Formats: sequence, C-alpha cells, structure tokens
Amino acid sequence: MSTPLNSGDAPAGAPAAWACAPERSNMLALRLMCWIALRCGRRMARAVLHPIALYFVLFAPTARRHSLRYLGRALGRPARWSDAYRHVHSFAATILDRVYLLRGRLDLFDLRLQGVDVIDQAMAEGHGAFLLGAHLGSFEVLRTAGCAQGRLRVAMVMYPDNARKINAALSAVAPDAKPEIIALGRMDSMLAVRDWLDGGGLAGMLGDRVLNDGSAQHGKELRVSFLGREAVFSDGPFRLAALLRRRVIFMAGLYLGGNRYEVRFEPLADFTQRCDAAERERRIRSAACSYVARLESLCREHPYNWFNFHDFWHED
Repeated sequence: MSTPLNSGDAPAGAPAAWACAPERSNMLALRLMCWIALRCGRRMARAVLHPIALYFVLFAPTARRHSLRYLGRALGRPARWSDAYRHVHSFAATILDRVYLLRGRLDLFDLRLQGVDVIDQAMAEGHGAFLLGAHLGSFEVLRTAGCAQGRLRVAMVMYPDNARKINAALSAVAPDAKPEIIALGRMDSMLAVRDWLDGGGLAGMLGDRVLNDGSAQHGKELRVSFLGREAVFSDGPFRLAALLRRRVIFMAGLYLGGNRYEVRFEPLADFTQRCDAAERERRIRSAACSYVARLESLCREHPYNWFNFHDFWHED
C-alpha cells in the first residue's frame, strides 16, 4: 500500500531494503495531499501534483535511478526524465485519490470493473478467497468499490510492521476509516485468516515484495525472469493459500489517468483440492510463475502504474 521514495539495498539475510527504508517522503506526501484535497477540492489538488512530482524527480536521486531502470525495461527503450516524472506523478495521483476513496467519494471517479464473475463464483462457494495483487495502481479503489456495493468484505493480510505503517498512513488521510487488517507473524494469525475466509471474506495480499530475513514464514524465494532480468519473488502467499486450501485471484486497480480507474480480477490458482506434497510444490511454483507473468504483462501494458522505487533487481 505504501512505497518509500528513498531506499537503498541490504545484504542477503538482512531485512529487505524496501522494508527498512524510511517512509518519511510518503507520509509527508499523504499528509500534504490530504490537507490540499480537503480544503481546495480535487481539481485544485491535482494541479499541485505537478510541482510535487517534479520535486521528487529532482531531489530523490535514488528513487529516480530505480524508476528509470524499471521503466527502461517496461517500455523497451531508454527511459527519459519525462518518463520518471510521469511515473512519480501517477504515484502522487493515486495518493491524492486515496483521500477521496477512503471517504467514500466514488462519485468523483469513472470506475470500470472486469472479471467480477470470478469473484461472484468464489463467493458462491462460501469459502472466501485470496486476492493477490502488487504495488500496482491503487488497492484502495478495489476495496472502496467493493464496500460501496456491499458485495466484498476485504481484509489486507500483512506483517505487523507494514500494518503499523498503513494504519499511520490511513490515520493521516481518513481518521474515521477502519479497514480490516490481519497481521501475520503472530500465534493466532493463521486462525484469524482462516476465520475471515470462512466467513465469506476476501484476504488481500501484495506479492511483489520479499522479506529476505531467513524466516520460513515468509515462504521460499523464487528467482524468475521479470522484464528481461532475473528477479526474486516469494511464494509465501501461495503457500498460505495451499495450506488453507483456497482459491487465489489476481487483482489490479489500474490508474488510467484523470479520474479513470479499471479494476481487474483474474483466476490465478485453485488449491481447494487435496494433493500430495510433490504435487502441492509443483502447483505452488506454477502459480507463483503465473503471478509474475501477469504482473510483467501489466507492467508493459501500464508501465507507469507499478510503483517500484527501490533496487528491485539488486543492481547497486
């Protein structure tokens, strides 16, 4: 849900750089956007996004470097400063819109939904399902749209440090917002996720970050080709889904510019059937590779939507 705009790298076995990097810039942007949005309206607030985006492009060299590296791969050509500016501007735009979405102002947006039948099918089975996304576009537009229609009960499943960060961010934007968050890494975490799913809820996770601290609870690291270069992903979300025998649905809330968003749902994996250990491992790896392939496809289709500003390929 949140991405630091200033980050470095960490040695193997240490907490991932994205996890331990300070998020002061993101929190500052959230608070500033909230203040402007509520006092000046969305049209005026969007005008202010331009100097904010320019500031980060000029004065966050590490984030700019990683943005340009990623965009060069996604665009299939050398990325320019204008591309980095557009990347940061898209990120800032989704932060601004989060202010209105958290306050239930869906009337301000042109929202399109694709693949809702996939959700309906999973809900009809009465066992809940996992929604797996990435730091791509806006998760908030998905959650808010579901709540507004009274159809989706979505809880974000994340580790305690990330839960504290997002709670702080949400408090800055909408103090009265009470999103469901299930913290992993605790004795009762698995039971909490299971009970939420059994109650017909959806458990949302983001799968494009790896906590490489050597703990088995974070899953195994997979090295796969991503945008033409080997990258590290975790199979943790799929191991959790396999353990609880649930479906996994790919989700993305794509920002299309202006006030336009497109929410997509696609079936990704089905772990509801029993199988032996070898077959389970095969299914987990297949599902993880399918996830990376879909993320790669969307990064090429909507390159300015993947808000990655850290050393994802460990090139530094």
